[in-house]
Amino acid sequence: MSTIQTGQFAKGKFIEFKGEPHQIVDMTFVNPGKGSAFVRTKLKAVKTGKVQEFTYKSGESAEEINISTREMQYLYKENESYIFMDNFSYEQFNISAEQLGTYVNYLKPNDTYQILVDGEDAVGIRFPKKVSLKVTECDEGARGNTVSGATKTVVVETGAVITVPLFIKQGETIAIDPETGTYLERA
Repeated sequence: MSTIQTGQFAKGKFIEFKGEPHQIVDMTFVNPGKGSAFVRTKLKAVKTGKVQEFTYKSGESAEEINISTREMQYLYKENESYIFMDNFSYEQFNISAEQLGTYVNYLKPNDTYQILVDGEDAVGIRFPKKVSLKVTECDEGARGNTVSGATKTVVVETGAVITVPLFIKQGETIAIDPETGTYLERA
C-alpha cells in the first residue's frame, strides 16, 4: 500500500477508508472563494457495495490499495459462500453472500465474472451492467388488460422474481439490471 494525496485521487482508484477497501466512484474538487479547497468524494465499499460521501481537505492523504481484477468462473454455492475459479491459475476463491449483496440473485453457474482481488483474498465482484436470464415461470397476461405500462411478475432461471411487461412469455431471455433488479429489455 502507498499513500496518495487528494490531488492524485481519480475515479476507479481503491483507497482505505475506515479500515475497509473502498473504490472512488465520483469525486469533485471544490475551491470556494473563501476558505480552503477540498475534495468531495463518493466512496463505494468493496465488500458491501454501500456508497457514502466523504469530504477530504485539500492536501490530505489516504492509503491506496492495490486491488486487481481477475476473470473467474462461478462454480457453485457452498453454505453461505460462493465458489469462483480463476480461469488461468485454476485457484478457487470463496466470496460470501454478504460481499455479493443482491447480486447473488443473478449468478449463473459456469458464467465468467470480474472478481476484485486484494493480495490473495477475493474482496468483491464487478458485476456487468446487465445480465441475460431465461424466464422459467410466468403467468399469461390477462386478455383486455392493455393499460399502458401493465406488468406481471416472472421467475428467471436463477430463482429471482422480476417484474416485466405483459408481452414476456415463458422461455424468453430477458436483460435485467442486477444493481436494481429491474427489467431492461428482451435479450
